[in-house]
Amino acid sequence: MMKLFENMLVMRMAYWLRDNDFRSFFIAWKRFFHAIKKAPLRMRTRAIRKLPLKRPRMAPEFCARHIGFMERSVFMSGRSDENYRPDEAYGSDENYRPDEAYGSDENYRSDEGCRNDEYYMQRAIALARRGEGAVHPNPMVGAVLVKDGRVIAEDYHRVYGGFHAERGCLLNCREPAKGGTLYVTLEPCCHYGKTPPCTDIIIDSGVRRVVVGTKDPNPLVSGRGIQILKDHGIEVVCGVCREECLELNRIFFHYIRTGMPYVTLKYAMTMDGKTAAASGKSRWITGEAARHRVHEERGRHRGIMVGIGTALADDPLLTCRLEGQKSPVRIVCDSALRLPLSSKLVQTARQTPLMIATACTDEARRAPYMAEGCQLINVPRDDGGLKLDVLMRALGERKIDSILLEGGSTLAWSALKAGVVQRVLAFIAPKILGGCQAPGAVGGPGAESPDAAFKLKLRHTEPVGCDFLMESEVISDVYRDC
Repeated sequence: MMKLFENMLVMRMAYWLRDNDFRSFFIAWKRFFHAIKKAPLRMRTRAIRKLPLKRPRMAPEFCARHIGFMERSVFMSGRSDENYRPDEAYGSDENYRPDEAYGSDENYRSDEGCRNDEYYMQRAIALARRGEGAVHPNPMVGAVLVKDGRVIAEDYHRVYGGFHAERGCLLNCREPAKGGTLYVTLEPCCHYGKTPPCTDIIIDSGVRRVVVGTKDPNPLVSGRGIQILKDHGIEVVCGVCREECLELNRIFFHYIRTGMPYVTLKYAMTMDGKTAAASGKSRWITGEAARHRVHEERGRHRGIMVGIGTALADDPLLTCRLEGQKSPVRIVCDSALRLPLSSKLVQTARQTPLMIATACTDEARRAPYMAEGCQLINVPRDDGGLKLDVLMRALGERKIDSILLEGGSTLAWSALKAGVVQRVLAFIAPKILGGCQAPGAVGGPGAESPDAAFKLKLRHTEPVGCDFLMESEVISDVYRDC
């Protein structure tokens, strides 16, 4: 009886898709589940039979095959029904505007046929960026489906555990996808994870051509997705806007190839290189616009790290205070376990995860932190501090794919020396503090000569309010080797 109920529900889901985009369909059906989940089986079946039956816009077998997995992928992606909010993943139906997802009517004119592959790939890249901060440790991916010179569907990977961009795009079609061209920023997956392979739905949809931005370095994919599509007679073009697609997912490429987080070293300093006055006061070196930008960076990274010196001096929260942004996992390097139990970090550990990397193995000292909800990571010592390469591997195993390293100067030096930093963000205020005792951005013993300095490649500069931002890449970074 229960199996009959499930089959009936899946088919009604398929029939819904003709006149409703998939996002509003998902929200409506999730609310329906909540309404009837406690009702007797007979009442559930009766309620389903009263739902409108419409002819699906795609073949019923196509719909049933690619919707039937929903309970395994989205509904059951590590969340309980009671705690899962559909609007968290897909946006509420009150705020949903079709022209935001598809573009305005002008974007569907037939004269779009003159636009080339780069145009549509750039559109897919822009879509992919909307998933920033929400899909860790997955890559950001966007997909655009074009047919007869018109964009008939587009989507992006919205949340970890949710639909991949290709699947969401094809299920959201305004019309049959057969004969169309699919633009996707990353090679489609060909393995089962939290969702089925995207290659399956692409093949079943009848898409004639697939344009890929860059190959997926994940060993489970790594060219296999492209080959599967070719084996089924689909034309595949790879490498369109490749550099932009690599830049889009520099965090993912580094993480998937090394198993370690992509680390961004961030600091704010005056034009004479000081991060605080000789008195130790540092609020505020930079202006409000620069501080807002820092919170944006916190929202983009999976973790944020400080040393015990910064934690003791500032007693920070290390959260992201921008509306709609999720705070990163907070990580404190504390070799001797000196972080006070009364600190803001420890007292908020149950609200925002806190990891403490320590060499202390005394269970009596560790127990109070664990009782407060802190996670303790055992890391061996190295020159009075911690072995950061070991710590990074431990964090990578915990699916921390990116870290914003905010200080202090001793930790900055140790991270550079350990070779775990990939990117440097320097916010520079047009001020001069002076003072021999005023601290600088990077401490430690320093390099012995200019030739021994850490080499950086300047990537970007821009004004941020009254300050300046210089973004550089450590030359030894690996993600561009993909």
